[in-house]
Amino acid sequence: MSTHDLYANAPGDQVWQVPAAGSARFNWEYDLNSAGRDRLLALYQKGKDKQWDGAKRIDWDLEVDPYDPLGTPDEVLTLHGTRHWAKMTEKDKGTLRRHYAAWQFSQFLHGEQGAMICAARIVESVPDLDAKFYSATQTMDEARHAEIYGRFLHEKIGMLYPINDNLQSLLGDTLRDSRWDMPYLGMQVLIEGLALAAFGMIRDTTDKPLPKQILAYVMQDEARHVAFGRMALRDYYKQLTDAELREREEFVIEGCYLMRDRLRGIEVLENFGIPKKEAEEYSEQSEFLHLFRKLLFSRIVPCVKDIGLWGERLQKAYLDMGVFDLGDSSLDLLMTQDEEIAEALDRERFATEERERVAEVTGAIAEGAEG
Repeated sequence: MSTHDLYANAPGDQVWQVPAAGSARFNWEYDLNSAGRDRLLALYQKGKDKQWDGAKRIDWDLEVDPYDPLGTPDEVLTLHGTRHWAKMTEKDKGTLRRHYAAWQFSQFLHGEQGAMICAARIVESVPDLDAKFYSATQTMDEARHAEIYGRFLHEKIGMLYPINDNLQSLLGDTLRDSRWDMPYLGMQVLIEGLALAAFGMIRDTTDKPLPKQILAYVMQDEARHVAFGRMALRDYYKQLTDAELREREEFVIEGCYLMRDRLRGIEVLENFGIPKKEAEEYSEQSEFLHLFRKLLFSRIVPCVKDIGLWGERLQKAYLDMGVFDLGDSSLDLLMTQDEEIAEALDRERFATEERERVAEVTGAIAEGAEG
C-alpha cells in the first residue's frame, strides 16, 4: 500500500525540493595519522564496527496493538480532563492514542530522512577527510533509522502524519544555509537533540517491547552522532569571531523557541474536530506537555554550552524557557546510558533465544529417550 494512502492528512507535494547552497569540498590529504585527528578516526572506526541490520536485530514478529502502541496512560493525553474527554468512548480513546503515536513516529521518520540528507551534505561540504569518513557512516545510520520507523508505521500502526510545518521550516533553514557547519548545528544539535529526548522519554516509559527495541537501538547510534557533532563544532567555534558566534546563537535561539512552542501535536486534535485555538489552549494547560517540553532540551542545552555557544542572549533565552539549569547536565553520562540500555536489550534477547534452544534440544533428547 502506498504511504500516501495511510496519511491522516494530505502531505501535499510528493517531493519537497530544497535549493542547495554552499560548496563541495575535496581534500587531497589522505594521511589520517596527523596529530589531533585520532578522536574522530576512533569514532569512525566505532561507526563501522557498530553497523547493524534493522531487519534482523529487531524482532518484527512482536505484536503491536495499533490502538495502544505505546501503552500511553490516560493522564498524559492532552484531552484528558477536558469536556471532550467525557464524551469519548473507549474506542475513541484508542483512536486518539493511535493518532498520537502515528504523529510522533511520523515526525521521527521525517526527521531521520532529514538527518540522512544533512549527513550527506556534511560529507560533501566539511573540509576534513576524517569528518567526511565518519559522516558517511552516519548517512547509513540515518537511512537505517528511516527504514525502521517507516516499517513500524506501515506495518504496526497503519497511519502516518505529514511533517510538522515548523520542523520542516527548521530543516529547510538548516539545508539552505551555505556555511558547512550549519547542518551540524541545525540537525545534530537542535533537531536530533530534541528527537533524542523524545526517544528517551518513550523508551523509558513504554511497556511495549517492539517500540522499546526500536528506540533503544536507534539511540545507541545517535550517541555517536552527538559525539561527532560536539567534536567538530567545538574545535571550529574556537576559531570564530564574536559576531560569527552571535549569528549561530541567534539560529539556536530561534530554532529552540520554534520547536518548544510548535511541536505539540495540534494537528492530531484538529483531526478530532477541535478548533486550532482551543487545541493550543489545551496544550498550554497540559502538565505533562510542560514537563515534556522541558525534557526536550535535556540533550540540547548541555551540548550548546559544550561547543562554545553560551553568550548572554542565549543564556537569557534558556532562562526564559526554564531550561538554563540543564546546561550542567552530563552529556557523556546520558550517551553512555543510551549505549548500555541497547546492549542490555541485546543480552536479554540472546539469553532468551539461548534458553529456547536449550529447551528445544532437551525436549528432543527426552522424546528420543522415550522412543
